Amino acid sequence: MSVTPLIEMKNIQKRFGGVHAVEDVSINLYPGEVVGILGHNGAGKSCLMKMLAGAMELDSGEILVNGQSVTINNPRDSRDLGIETIYQSLALADNLNAPANLFLGRELLTAMGTLDDSRMEVATRKVMHRLNPNFSNITDPVRSMSGGQRQVVAIGRAIYFNAKILVMDEPTAALGPSETAMVTDLTKQLKSEGIGIFLISHDMHDVFELCDRVMVMKNGRNVGAFHIDEVTPDDILSLIIIGKLPEDWQPRNQ
Repeated sequence: MSVTPLIEMKNIQKRFGGVHAVEDVSINLYPGEVVGILGHNGAGKSCLMKMLAGAMELDSGEILVNGQSVTINNPRDSRDLGIETIYQSLALADNLNAPANLFLGRELLTAMGTLDDSRMEVATRKVMHRLNPNFSNITDPVRSMSGGQRQVVAIGRAIYFNAKILVMDEPTAALGPSETAMVTDLTKQLKSEGIGIFLISHDMHDVFELCDRVMVMKNGRNVGAFHIDEVTPDDILSLIIIGKLPEDWQPRNQ
């Protein structure tokens, strides 16, 4: 594991009026690691990640990327730092095909200043083949694609632009078993390539199959952070529901 984390979020605070959405939360992420961020709806996990993605400004605290303090005011700042967020909605344009979605807002142009559709298609086929060799219908509108294929397009868009940090928000929600398996394998592949991943998920199977560490949030606070082999699903549920572990709790790997 690298000495310097890809990401450090230190003492992050976010208020909405009198409500602490995120209160003094710190978390880090290393290359080739998946860190799960868990909690009920409203626990603060999505708010924390939106500050990293530039969709929301923090009130106080510090974000470091590769050991350097950074300021993230908007999504462009986040992307420029190698951070890409794949929201549950995927943020895809349904009427456009995979190449158009991959390069949306970052289109390749010819010397004449027109869209270079052929170069974008070649680049898209290359990245899609890396992620899923069986994915061939890239010129169809994404609305006609399966949920798993849509996830591949969203992930492909992130890694084509050299993301080193991915935030994945419920990546297997609403997917069938075979598509869930495909996205799980894809996540493991990205991890093996040294990409660091923050995983927001309610799916305990995903969490225990993919995550190296987990942090549980409740009412805006970090109520527990552990290596995955220290805890059981029941331990995680206890943290999510009541915000603490039993008095006699011991790490499971001891």
